[in-house]
Amino acid sequence: PDFGSGVWPPDSDSPIGIPYLEVPDGTPAVTMIYNAYGSESDPGPFPIPLNAPIEGGPSATGDRHVIVVDRFRCELFELFGASPGPGNAWTAASGARFDLTSSALRPDGWTSADAAGLAVFPGLVRYDEVASGEIAHAIRFTADQTQAAHVWPARHDASNSNSSALPPMGQRFRLKASFDTSGYSPQVQVILVAMQRYGLILADNGSSWFISGAPDDRWDNDLLRELKSIPGAAFEAVDTSSMIIDPNSGQAKQP
Repeated sequence: PDFGSGVWPPDSDSPIGIPYLEVPDGTPAVTMIYNAYGSESDPGPFPIPLNAPIEGGPSATGDRHVIVVDRFRCELFELFGASPGPGNAWTAASGARFDLTSSALRPDGWTSADAAGLAVFPGLVRYDEVASGEIAHAIRFTADQTQAAHVWPARHDASNSNSSALPPMGQRFRLKASFDTSGYSPQVQVILVAMQRYGLILADNGSSWFISGAPDDRWDNDLLRELKSIPGAAFEAVDTSSMIIDPNSGQAKQP
């Protein structure tokens, strides 16, 4: 799993996972400056404080996601490749605003802060969910090789390969119902049940079968390592085409 407690490497400023920030009503909006995918990004200003946490920490060289949830306006703001500045602004490779009262997807072909053009935050495993005993959503994950294609609900892909042996962005996988979860710790069982019920959604290129979550000092990293024992063969691809109500909406038919 790509989340946990503490930092990695040791003595660094890099929390394990993708952090997010909930901002209070009235948080000032600041200018967005895009330096890579501006034509597929939502214009600012966004209510993202200049001290908002960055994935990997302030000195990170990786994806540098920044995620802000505005519960008062029911909006989600996400940046990729983000750095504060210059001045009262954020500079990022791309950025997206999501209306949390709507199921509308981004324009087809547009990226977001994720290669699949989806929101990152809804797919994160969060400690409070696990502590409550239920994760009621699919989980974001990455693969080291993907196809130059995307399937619903993804809107974008990031590959040069047309190989049908590789998964497209947006592909959903689920942990087989026959997989025995009884030998795992209770917290890990909550994650496994979500994998069986809601599955995983391929959202970015990265390490194979890396599921994403938010850092939290309450995670027990030793327990989370139990997830490493699950082989890829324990998952099966799911055809979600029968769930589509509108191809431009993330709303899904219920079984």
